[in-house]
Amino acid sequence: MSEAATGATGPSTAVAVVGAGTMGGGIASVLAGHGFSVRLYDPLPAALERAAARVRRTSATAELVLTSELEEVASGCGLVIEAVPEELELKRRVFEVLDRTAPPEAVLATNTSQLSVTALAAATSRPSAVVGMHWFNPPERMRLVEVVRTVMVSPSALARVREVSEACGKTVVEVADRQGFVTTRALAALLLEAMRTLDEGVADAEDIDTAVQLGLNHPMGPLALADHVGLDVMLAIADSLSEAYGERFRAPQGLRKRVEAGRLGRKAGHGYHRYDT
Repeated sequence: MSEAATGATGPSTAVAVVGAGTMGGGIASVLAGHGFSVRLYDPLPAALERAAARVRRTSATAELVLTSELEEVASGCGLVIEAVPEELELKRRVFEVLDRTAPPEAVLATNTSQLSVTALAAATSRPSAVVGMHWFNPPERMRLVEVVRTVMVSPSALARVREVSEACGKTVVEVADRQGFVTTRALAALLLEAMRTLDEGVADAEDIDTAVQLGLNHPMGPLALADHVGLDVMLAIADSLSEAYGERFRAPQGLRKRVEAGRLGRKAGHGYHRYDT
């Protein structure tokens, strides 16, 4: 399956994006809007079509190739950005395939928000070319890219990811590969503490969100943000961070019980707030 405009492509301008979900589709949209040729993979044709429509809204002349074959997506690309779900073993398997099929000079980047980039690099024969490239949701609007360096990464790989990020109008911060990096740790701490505040009966969900939003000048309250992220995602992040750092990231019971009840946030119509009316 393909949708391609005319024009020359090559390692300097062609970027592959693996995963056409919320993040992958947004990353592809940003890249295409800034003149990059994009090759986009997803096993689900419907996801590819949704992402293609998103890209077209950004750039009517975008050069875009869609594929449902993982082995084909990295062909001719100097940078590959993985944006599949936050499951380490799934990402490992993807990186093993990309390592075999991407050009020898290609940099392999992962959009993980908190998993070990080093573990992904170790799954390849080119660990010096594996970099964390953490975008934020929605990629079209959020200005930051968190570039994650491992102890094995080469300066040239870091420079390539920085170059592409800045060409897309993003501000780059470079961080060491420590679980959760900077932003996920800081955000998880805020959201989990807001959940504990609710569990303790200090205030209701509406007032907690209003207090943080207006008192701390945040664009969205922490519980509404957790609903937007997905409470199942928040629980997975909390469990992963608590395994790495201990009690300070332990998931509150209120979060765990909502996930058990299927109240996963905005996507389910009910989380810390209701969205089904």
